[in-house]
Amino acid sequence: MDEQLQHRLDQIFDKVTTDDFVSGKGLGNEIGFFIFDYPPEHEIAVRNHVEFLLQRIGRNTQLKVTCIDLFALIVDHLKERGLLEKSIELEKAKGSEGLLKALKAPLKAESLVRIFIEKAKPAEHDLVFITGVGNAYPIVRSHSLLNNLQPVMEDTPLILFYPGRYDGQTVQLFGKLTSSPYYRAFRLIP
Repeated sequence: MDEQLQHRLDQIFDKVTTDDFVSGKGLGNEIGFFIFDYPPEHEIAVRNHVEFLLQRIGRNTQLKVTCIDLFALIVDHLKERGLLEKSIELEKAKGSEGLLKALKAPLKAESLVRIFIEKAKPAEHDLVFITGVGNAYPIVRSHSLLNNLQPVMEDTPLILFYPGRYDGQTVQLFGKLTSSPYYRAFRLIP
């Protein structure tokens, strides 16, 4: 892992555990959405660091934090609805495009937001982390998810760990796909 990424990762704990961060002070009525972008080739290191952060926050603070793996959330939802095996068979028969088309209805934005909120319970937590963004693509687009979560997260800060680039105006998954506009979040650690 490069030094710059390690330096940015090392700053997360101190930033997210301050009272000002958790309470949203200094955001000027903006929503408390943050993106920690990173080169996708460092996915495993970032994933390990998120686990480390969760343990450290649990040991050293009174903060309640939950972490939602977006891909695992989708898989669990499909299992609960009895659609996972059918989805696997459909992809074998009709390919990825056929599967994506079939999943539009059960994974429409309103449904996904509802199951996300049921799992994350933002009113019961001080922070919500989201991981698994790269694995969930193209089933779920992160900018679309964030847009739909905005009205329901209330005052709970949300941090999206994003394998790609975020420049404050657009997100670019994996640093290669076409940029999508999203300007309602702050870069967690520039």
